[in-house]
Amino acid sequence: MAKGPKNSSGRGQRDLKVKVKTARGRKTSSTRWLQRQLNDPYVKRAKAEGYRGRAAYKILEIDDKYRFLVPGARVVDLGCAPGGWCQVAVQRVNALGEKAGKAQGTVLGIDLQEVDPIPGAQLHQLDFLDEGADDRVKDWLGGRADVVMSDMAAASSGHKQTDHLRIITLCEAAAELAFDVLEEGGTFVAKVLAGGAEGSLQQVLKQRFAKVANFKPPASRSDSSEKFVVATGFRGRRSEPEEAEAPGGPLE
Repeated sequence: MAKGPKNSSGRGQRDLKVKVKTARGRKTSSTRWLQRQLNDPYVKRAKAEGYRGRAAYKILEIDDKYRFLVPGARVVDLGCAPGGWCQVAVQRVNALGEKAGKAQGTVLGIDLQEVDPIPGAQLHQLDFLDEGADDRVKDWLGGRADVVMSDMAAASSGHKQTDHLRIITLCEAAAELAFDVLEEGGTFVAKVLAGGAEGSLQQVLKQRFAKVANFKPPASRSDSSEKFVVATGFRGRRSEPEEAEAPGGPLE
């Protein structure tokens, strides 16, 4: 189980925070971001444990709660750069076959940009919005996926409501691909931003999955509006009239 970074302060010790001075030509906001990064315990832990970013702990904590990255699972990571989620998936689904007696899984990472190789993961440069992307994913997997997950976020505009709508649109597109490539009983995990427009996405997911939940992992910064939708028990593809009449599952 993933554990949060330990607080090392105690008797005879004190927390030493790094302070960053605002350099000439650097925006105050950039200075705040840099100072937050230097003092973030998850950033420090990621460096120590070999993960490509603090986001790795988000999927670790999500999977600790919902248990979908199991040995033998076939996983698609949309927008996988820089690769932290793929690294976690490789370990948990036994993509390298290192867990004796356990089924060996598959991890497929997809991103618009080239991603440095990750042992145990198949990485492809692809726009998942392209026509036929779902067929290419299934070809690379050699079948359907057990998990489709996404930590994607649209480029920030600085306007909260605009950014919210952008990420919901991106999440809806990821869900549409998941509907095409998931095996019955599969899981869909994606990042969203709280803001009100996610209601329609939730309704669609409740028609397609047995259970839909929202979860904010401890690794997600407290001042961030991000949360993760976790949809489990994919009902499989049906005709449109059947989908419209499908009962919704429970929402946590």
